[in-house]
Amino acid sequence: MSEKMVRLEFDALAPRLQEILEARVARLGYLGEFFKCSGVQPAILAPFMEMTEALKKALPDRLTEAGALTVATLMGNRYELHQHERLSRKLGFGEAWVAAVEQISPDSAPEMSDAERAVQRLVIAMVERRGKGVRPEIEAAIDRIGADATIAVMFLVGRYITHALIVNGLELAPPVPSIFEEQPA
Repeated sequence: MSEKMVRLEFDALAPRLQEILEARVARLGYLGEFFKCSGVQPAILAPFMEMTEALKKALPDRLTEAGALTVATLMGNRYELHQHERLSRKLGFGEAWVAAVEQISPDSAPEMSDAERAVQRLVIAMVERRGKGVRPEIEAAIDRIGADATIAVMFLVGRYITHALIVNGLELAPPVPSIFEEQPA
């Protein structure tokens, strides 16, 4: 990453950002490089994080994580991928489920539910086709999870693509290793 990039520590963030990020930093035990770098734009980062929280309320955890892991895998965003692997494991989804999602092969992933596979197909189509010609995947997702949740998935794709573009552009290293790279205790 460029040495010219400003990095803010938590106490230097705008008060609104500190409030939004406080629980996350306490839970993780660190302020990630993504926030240190993007914190210089509090008027953009704050609504971005509010959108993140709104998406968590709009979708069940398994659909959120299936979408987040899929976008992170497709976009090569190891920073977000590793964090969502850990979150998925913490939520009790299991390493086999995480591995199935990361294979990006919904038709051969018995660990995933029909709804999760429909979401993954939509996410893959949106990323690979840049949102064009995805009507069949949208219709299939609506049949499985409803129209409201399908729109939430589409917003989720945009949110995680945005994160990937910033992380990849800044060449940020993942703050934690993949759950599949950890050494047994």
